[in-house]
Amino acid sequence: MPEAPFEGVRVIELAQWVFVPVAGALLADWGADVVRVEHPRGDPYRNLSTQGIGADGGGVNLSVALANRGKRSLALDLRDGEGRAVLDRLLEDADVFLTSLRPGALERLGLGAGELTRRFPRLVYGRGHGYGVRGPDAGLPGYDSSAFWSRGGLAHVLSPPDRDLPVSQRGAMGDRNGAMALAFGVSAALLKRDRTGEGSVVDVSLLSTALWTLSSDLLAALQGGRPRAVSGRESSPNPLVGAYRTKDGRHIQLVFLQPDRYWPEFCRLIGRQDLAADPRFADIEARHEHRAACAAELDAEFATRTYEEWRELLSGIDAPWAPVQTVEELLDDPQVTANGYISEVADDGSGHPPYRLPTVPVQFDERPPVPRRAPEHGEHTEAVLIELGYTWDEIGRLQEAGVIP
Repeated sequence: MPEAPFEGVRVIELAQWVFVPVAGALLADWGADVVRVEHPRGDPYRNLSTQGIGADGGGVNLSVALANRGKRSLALDLRDGEGRAVLDRLLEDADVFLTSLRPGALERLGLGAGELTRRFPRLVYGRGHGYGVRGPDAGLPGYDSSAFWSRGGLAHVLSPPDRDLPVSQRGAMGDRNGAMALAFGVSAALLKRDRTGEGSVVDVSLLSTALWTLSSDLLAALQGGRPRAVSGRESSPNPLVGAYRTKDGRHIQLVFLQPDRYWPEFCRLIGRQDLAADPRFADIEARHEHRAACAAELDAEFATRTYEEWRELLSGIDAPWAPVQTVEELLDDPQVTANGYISEVADDGSGHPPYRLPTVPVQFDERPPVPRRAPEHGEHTEAVLIELGYTWDEIGRLQEAGVIP
């Protein structure tokens, strides 16, 4: 990206799995030099088998690629004094330190927030965790399916009440949402540092991300209400908001939040002016009172046309609606294509095959960032050490001692 927003910013990332590494990938997308510090054995996420896209997918591990695109990888044993010395030299010129390690591990390594911000006052210290930095569970391990999905309430509100077990989340939903928040916080801290000369400690937890995601349900609870376990057309006071089944078993989602504005034109479009003239459906209050009858009329009407027929017909009304698409259909959605929401990681001459990834949702100057491939484990170890001033003899001794692979 020409004149990328974070061009010249150095980020040192000491993290595993998805949450914090994705925050590093977003910063890399925006031009930061992100040096990912991995244990000589590598991030365990590299070996996770999931949905046929991880270690079991064959070819490029797209899960790892999405979380680590655009970075450099340094394999380093931080339990060794010489390994810690390498990290200290990296931090001397770093702008940001990102970590997902728990407080106890960070303190044992001398990498706690208090220690690093004292030694490097301009450093932005970003940490992602499960449950926050205070309270009885601050040090507990947390993944998105535990801290975000389960404890954060999403599993409950999205599971039908008659289901024996809560529904399972899609992969890394909380991680990637939390990563956006962490990247936003780091960005704000860098702006503050430019104004004050001082770094900040930035915290984002998966639990807080869940509360933010469920803000509407929380607002209901704060007012003494009880959030509905499942929200759908059957529980809506407005029958013009909800999904309707087409003749061929697909669905169209109506979102007429201003129903009186759209109802007459919608009825004319589908050739049912009789519905607009029906006193039961004359306005929002009448449709609310007779919502079951209104929905039944629309159910019958939607069942007379196929999914593609409805898409073509509804393209003639300036109203909010959407086809309920499959994930596979998203790959060729003309809006996705036109806006570059999925981009190819091109062959960079390293012999790695090209592959496609979703891009960061934020774009600058109407241009999506061009994603770069994720590094192999420890791929840039020697190059980073040379940049830090290590000689080849010193690098050889580090290898012999097992500090680097």
